[in-house]
Amino acid sequence: MQTGVALYDLLKRPEIAYSDIIKLAGLNMGQELLTEEDSPEVQEQIEIHTKYEGYIQKQLRQVERFKKTENLRIPSKMDYSQVTGLKTESMQKLQNLQPENMGQASRISGVSPADISVLMVFLEKRRREKKNYA
Repeated sequence: MQTGVALYDLLKRPEIAYSDIIKLAGLNMGQELLTEEDSPEVQEQIEIHTKYEGYIQKQLRQVERFKKTENLRIPSKMDYSQVTGLKTESMQKLQNLQPENMGQASRISGVSPADISVLMVFLEKRRREKKNYA
């Protein structure tokens, strides 16, 4: 029985560089053949992509979630004083500007991401309550 670590998984480790992998094997890594002839730029890109793949995927998922919430409508003439947990400054700015959706609300200076989260929770709770009474 063979045990070991795939070269791809080794390259994910912060202390291992592309050049170390070439020295170790010079073998086939997935679809790409590791060679010393790869330009330094290509080596760097492979290393960055491999080491940060998890972070990149996480960021892409966050972008997708943001896109979904960006257009989430906020009722017109919303009374933001009903939203417990909002900072006073945020409540006043939201009340004065009356944004149409979460995207607009999130771009108001002084309204923090935490305030946007509180607002989203409030709107979702309100939506569920209306659904239960309908």
